[in-house]
Amino acid sequence: MHSYIDFMTIGASVGGLRVGDMFVQLFFFLVLLALLKKFAWGPLMNKMQEREEYVAGEIEAAEKSRLEAEKASKDAAAQLNQVREEAQKLIEDAKAAGAKQEQDIVEAARKEADRLILAAQADIQNEKEKALQALQDKVAHLSVLIASKVIEKEISAQDQEKLINDYIKEVGEER
Repeated sequence: MHSYIDFMTIGASVGGLRVGDMFVQLFFFLVLLALLKKFAWGPLMNKMQEREEYVAGEIEAAEKSRLEAEKASKDAAAQLNQVREEAQKLIEDAKAAGAKQEQDIVEAARKEADRLILAAQADIQNEKEKALQALQDKVAHLSVLIASKVIEKEISAQDQEKLINDYIKEVGEER
């Protein structure tokens, strides 16, 4: 029996390794590896795969959000520029409308002033003509009275009329 044990023991002089023990340990090690693979390594790898997919999904979502934010930022900037341009256009239109309205008001005021000046000049001319006519009538009447008192002689109505008209013409030319 000793020889069988010697055969199964390698390096017996040093303390030796038993081949049977090695096979038993190798068997249990392989069983342990199989169990670890089934109950620890598989679920661990599944969890790692899930985590990797989750992180990849989060990275994709973050990239998508970043792209959407950039697009929204560009859209907001474009809208802001458009609103600024529209506001500038409205301001320019309002200034132009104000300037045109100012010109219209000034032109209307000039026309009204010209009309009032012409109306006043026409009124003055009419009043002047009325005053001259009234003056001529008064002068004619006074002339007749003066002439009839100064000259006691009788003058024909025709001669008297001629004298009055001559006098009126002289008064009109002096003015």
